[in-house]
Amino acid sequence: MNFLFPGAMIRRERIRRNWSQEGLCAGICAVSYLSKIEQGKAEAGPEILRMLFARLEQPWYDDELTMAGVESFIGCCYEALFACDDERLETLQDEFSEKAAIISNSPYALDEALLRKFLFRTYEPAEKDMEPFLDQRQLALQRMLQGRHEEAMRLYPCSYFSLMAGIQLYEQGGGDAAALGHLRRAYDMAAEEGYVRVMLLAKVYMGNCYCNRIDIENMNAQYLIAERLARTLDEHNLLRDISYNRASACLEAGRYEEAYAYFVQVQQPTIMDLHKLAICCEKLGRRGEAFGALDRAEEMETVYPDLPLARQMCGLVRFRLEHEDYLQSSKYGELLLHVYNECRRKMPVGYAAFHLPWMLEWHTAARQYRAAYELLLDFPLKLPINRD
Repeated sequence: MNFLFPGAMIRRERIRRNWSQEGLCAGICAVSYLSKIEQGKAEAGPEILRMLFARLEQPWYDDELTMAGVESFIGCCYEALFACDDERLETLQDEFSEKAAIISNSPYALDEALLRKFLFRTYEPAEKDMEPFLDQRQLALQRMLQGRHEEAMRLYPCSYFSLMAGIQLYEQGGGDAAALGHLRRAYDMAAEEGYVRVMLLAKVYMGNCYCNRIDIENMNAQYLIAERLARTLDEHNLLRDISYNRASACLEAGRYEEAYAYFVQVQQPTIMDLHKLAICCEKLGRRGEAFGALDRAEEMETVYPDLPLARQMCGLVRFRLEHEDYLQSSKYGELLLHVYNECRRKMPVGYAAFHLPWMLEWHTAARQYRAAYELLLDFPLKLPINRD
């Protein structure tokens, strides 16, 4: 809560109305005093604030009873956010909307402006002119909204910001070693803070980092702990994600039978389950089963971060199955390059990394050795395991 920010609110509203300082403060306070209030150089008394806001026809809430309720509610919002409790954040949305008119016209206006972004998942930074009035926690949230996660972690060290910094590095391919460092720190801090879901997510993403490296042993070590936590929290979707990632890593490592054993038994497969099943069957020579999986994938309309891109991924598998000489086809090369670039642009880095073996295969067949070398520089820890 910043008691100097109301001055900035007064200035903004006064300028919007094209009022002079003299016109606003006449009979309330001296112009010099109003100037200091607006610049954040003086904290106005409660009565003066009420009179200034009243003249601007703006409500202002700072009485003790109202503030006690607002402070408690804001505390609940921060607690749910830092605990990564998405379900709780969702249940707070309606109450937040009901209280917003009061909170945004109170000393907690900055918290309202920032927390709104996270509760309603808009994730646009708050206005920059607010920044001089933000405390460390608020400024950390602003830096997160600006995509500056590591700076947020330094401003307000806690498990949440460490987790977000690690996830950002993982998804952008900013270096597994750095991502793992942040995620380990997040796990340790969350254990101290009592945020079990942060511990769970830290272990999941640590497993994901090792999955990207195709380091099966370390991946399984992290996922084993994550699974225990997920079962305790009834996080069934995360349990499924872990199983999917395990099987995908086996597929990338050339352990096709193991991967096939998982994907073939999925009861309600997603389009990406069917994509991986088709690749397993492609590698194991089960062409009919591969086509069956791709046919089912074509009919799917399920929600996916980018359904057209997922279908194009399936199209690559179908093309290889239908054309034994696919490496001589410019059409295949164009589709492969498009899918790879779209994965880099839209998705976490693991989606592009998954296609690396086929990209290397294509460049090598076309004798584009420099392009292949540059790809390997992009993914120094990714093993080219497109083995037959």
